[in-house]
Amino acid sequence: MEAVAKLNDCPTSPRKMRLVVDLIRGERVEKALYILKYTNKEAAQRVEKLLLSAIKNWEAKNEGQRPEESELFVKTVTVDGGRQLKRLRPAPQGRGHRIRKRSNHVTIVVDSKNLESQTN
Repeated sequence: MEAVAKLNDCPTSPRKMRLVVDLIRGERVEKALYILKYTNKEAAQRVEKLLLSAIKNWEAKNEGQRPEESELFVKTVTVDGGRQLKRLRPAPQGRGHRIRKRSNHVTIVVDSKNLESQTN
């Protein structure tokens, strides 16, 4: 049984977030948490918190089972672009340059390898 966690309107550009998310895609949950803990990017803290939320959601769905024994892994991670805040920055000779402050939506799906082999 899989569990999902979503983070909407995260104030980081999707490109920066994808750099962090690509590190943990397909990894075991324990290894993914270690990778995120020692990654030196601001987005890693947000993804780590989201991954912990996905693990808790999995525990709530599967009462009586422990994540360590069921070999949880990161099944899918998607980063989609969110809304953009458009601002103007003063430029020379009375002009204004447009600044786009980007945001993103992150979705993590966590699944168990043990349960797949038992149900088949």
